[in-house]
This record gives sequence, C-alpha cells and structure tokens, in this order.
Amino acid sequence: MKLILASQSAGREAMLRKAGVSLEVVPASVDEHSIKDLLIANDAKPREIADALAEAKALKVSRKYPAALVLGCDQIAVTADGKILDKPDNPDVARAHLSQLSNKTHRLISAAVICEAGQPIWRVIDSAQMTVRHLSPTFIDHYVANYWEDIRHCVGCYRIEAEGAQLFKSVSGSHFTIIGLPLLPVLDYLRLRGLLPS
Repeated sequence: MKLILASQSAGREAMLRKAGVSLEVVPASVDEHSIKDLLIANDAKPREIADALAEAKALKVSRKYPAALVLGCDQIAVTADGKILDKPDNPDVARAHLSQLSNKTHRLISAAVICEAGQPIWRVIDSAQMTVRHLSPTFIDHYVANYWEDIRHCVGCYRIEAEGAQLFKSVSGSHFTIIGLPLLPVLDYLRLRGLLPS
C-alpha cells in the first residue's frame, strides 16, 4: 500500500518526507470557494469547514487511486471576531489581512482526512492560538513586498517557519499544526496501517 498526498503544498510534503514518510503527490483540484461558501451559508463552524475541505481533496484523489491511502489536508485562519480569512488574491489583500491580525489573537485550524477506496476512513482536526504583536504599516509593507511569493498561498499571510516568526508575540499549539498538518496523529495512523515501522 502507498500513501498519496492530495495537496500541492510543498510545506506539507516536506514535513512528511522529513519525518520519514514515503509518498506520492497528486494535487486535488476542488472548488474550495464553492464548498466553503455553501458551508458558511449553512452556518458551519470553521473546524467543520476545514474538515470538509480536507475530505473533498482526499476523496477526489482516492476515487482515482482506490488501492492507496490518500491524505487530504486543509487549514483555516479565524480572526478574533470569528471571520474566516481566505488566501490573499493580491498583495493589497495580504496587507489588509495582516493589519486585521495586528495586536490580536487568531486561531489556525488544521484538518487531515485519509481516504481509502473512495471512502473517508480516518480524520483529525487540531488548532493553535496565534497572538500577533503590533505590526506597523511600514513593517507590513516590508513583509508583503519581500515575501509575497512565499505567503500568497497561506491563509494567515505568513510563514512562521521563516521571517514570519517576527509577527508574533506568542503562540500556543503544535508547530506542525501551525504550518499546516497535525503531523503526529497522522504518523500514528500510518504506523497502525504498516506504512511506518512501529
């Protein structure tokens, strides 16, 4: 049996490979905006949205590769007032998001779903609390100008594993969850299925 990562996230792939996981990458093309909009219209909670998006990605790839375990992942950023932040469309949106996060605490919710034979068989959801220091407009402009290509696919408009660490006053939660995957529970399940040594 093999593991397929249904994601184009280089960070998630690197995280798994560094942990000793052999995998193939088959990005899942799903309409995330439509799924998210429908769930929000039905008053879904942010953790339910992250879970549903992760499942949609894993299911799509699992139907093509029924003999594999397929891992789908998603991450949601939720502001202190409950607003979900989407990935920024352009640098102006990124600057607006960072201004909104400045001097406040937000949540990152990371979900992982594993499918087999076109059915979800395992899932985990974890969250982290992220407290951003006061960010001056000058700092925000500098950060977005220098790191736009790195942060354009990030829901919080930062990469804490790089210079994005400078944005924070404190964080609470798993480092792996913060960078996009509740890795330790995933590794536990892969050991259970024999894909990693026990």
